[in-house]
Amino acid sequence: MRIASTSIRPASLAAQLSAPTALFLMMLAMLALAPPAMADAGQTIVNRCLHGKSLSGFTQRDYQRALQELGTEVEEYSNCASLIHAAQLAKAGGGGSARSTVATPVSPAEQSSINRVSKLGSGPLRIGGGTISPGVVHANVASALNSLPSSLLAVVAFLLGCALLSAGGALRSVVRRRNQD
Repeated sequence: MRIASTSIRPASLAAQLSAPTALFLMMLAMLALAPPAMADAGQTIVNRCLHGKSLSGFTQRDYQRALQELGTEVEEYSNCASLIHAAQLAKAGGGGSARSTVATPVSPAEQSSINRVSKLGSGPLRIGGGTISPGVVHANVASALNSLPSSLLAVVAFLLGCALLSAGGALRSVVRRRNQD
């Protein structure tokens, strides 16, 4: 006596999902595979300084990196450089707290440079064979794209491709309906 066996094959997962659900799951998988974007310790210190948060708890190397990464605007219009120096001294055991401001006297050479700059005015300057005009920012699209992480560019390209495929499918169905009429 032989018993007949019936095997039930489950339908494939792709056949059971609708197109938007499958697209959502693919995007979710891409985001899970992308490496996390993390700021380095130097940039974290600069951001904490700009937002008035405590600068303690970092290493000397982190403070040095923060001073190197300090932008010219931040250095010119805030006291972050002196706050980072103070936090560095506090970490080294030099006394003071990480939130104190250290006033540094201006040397005579620095003072004469400051006085000379104020007399120059706001016209264009010739420096190193080139002309620099105040208020003019020379930037191009390539510099903006180079600053984005490659994982973000990959996700944007993937989403753009999905949008093009979706638009192509919609266009195809419109054309088919018109041809049938």
